[in-house]
Amino acid sequence: MSAKDVFHDAVKNALIKDGWTITHDPLSLKWDEPSVSIDLGAERVIAAEKNEQKIAVEIKSFVSASVMEDLEKAVGQYMIYLIALGETGIDRELYLAVPENIVKEVLSKPMATKLLKRFGVHVIGYDAKKEEIVRWIH
Repeated sequence: MSAKDVFHDAVKNALIKDGWTITHDPLSLKWDEPSVSIDLGAERVIAAEKNEQKIAVEIKSFVSASVMEDLEKAVGQYMIYLIALGETGIDRELYLAVPENIVKEVLSKPMATKLLKRFGVHVIGYDAKKEEIVRWIH
């Protein structure tokens, strides 16, 4: 089983625990060639507002030898998926799901925070062992 497979189920379960309904696993987009698949689509009803919040989640494990390469790949993929969502008219807010230790050790550094802010990358910090969402970064 690959690292992605291991964290995929953990993030999926964490989202369910957090009140989300998984609507797509994966969320496939018919946009140009090759087709694009985002790991998960989820939604939940916001009772006070009586409307649904819809998200698309790309899960990243950051387990390769180079954290910088993982970050480059994750942000590049995020940008492609963001454009694909817009081009296909699918109204979902896109998130990168990243292990909480990477959020603390890498994404909290000035270079990474500037990168995330500049490109508008939304992040979910997750704990794979507890299968919990630790934080949402907008």
